[in-house]
Amino acid sequence: MTNLFNEAFPEAAADHALEAELKAPEGPWPVVPGEYHVMDSSPHSPVAVSTLASADLADEIAARRPRGLSIVGKTETENLGVEKVVLNVITNPWIRHLVLAGADPLGHHSGRTLVALGEQGVDPDMRVIGSPGRRPVLKNVAPEEAEAFRRQVQVIDLMGCEAADVICEKVEELSAAAPGPGPFSGPEHAWHAGRPTPVHISTVPVIKAGEAKEPKLDKKGYFVVLPQAEKKNILVEQYSNDNQLLRVIEGEDVRDIYLTIIENGLISRLDHAAYLGKELEKAELSLKLGFRYVQDGA
Repeated sequence: MTNLFNEAFPEAAADHALEAELKAPEGPWPVVPGEYHVMDSSPHSPVAVSTLASADLADEIAARRPRGLSIVGKTETENLGVEKVVLNVITNPWIRHLVLAGADPLGHHSGRTLVALGEQGVDPDMRVIGSPGRRPVLKNVAPEEAEAFRRQVQVIDLMGCEAADVICEKVEELSAAAPGPGPFSGPEHAWHAGRPTPVHISTVPVIKAGEAKEPKLDKKGYFVVLPQAEKKNILVEQYSNDNQLLRVIEGEDVRDIYLTIIENGLISRLDHAAYLGKELEKAELSLKLGFRYVQDGA
């Protein structure tokens, strides 16, 4: 889909290539956004838990609130998912253990990638050595950040375990036996007022969304979206800018419709493509949920 989009809009690669997945803004911990539960406003809890592909297990563990648990969430990919774990861990020097539980995602093997990272680190190309994942390359983590993770935490392998009581018991056991009287202090951590400060991680620009401007006309024309409840499909009429009907695209799945529009070169502006995608999604929801669809600004 990404390649198809880039082929349709080659200018997007040059002008709009903003990698927003791993923004790490200044502010409170955790620094990298994701789907997780932060258990305590106090930073002193020494255990983090990843439930890998078992998202519901993370919710169950969070509800039990075992003593010593700092953060719990899923990790589904061997690259972006692992990067988020690394960056959030090394920016909290109180975390000393990372427990891996739940199902390791097939193909991705994010759990085995974290184990391999802890044991063997990364090669010069930032590929996790010994990972069986498809693409275990950490493009958004610096070599020194990967090493900071390896020095700071012990990775505990409970992969395959989905018993929340067993995992919570392990968290409390690790918390009681956490190494050292306090937070980790490696060469990456500066000290301030007698306490180690978090590792400074690399960041990307954060762009504040501005007020939307009036879109310009697409030279290819405009679209009228018509959901048909009786047929359970969606018609999309394309008109020239002087209001002549050019063609009709029909389909039951909005993905099929917008891919057909892109593949046939029927749209030329990014803002118009975004608008059409929004309207198709609304039309599809109207069919599923039974509300009246009204097109915005047709």
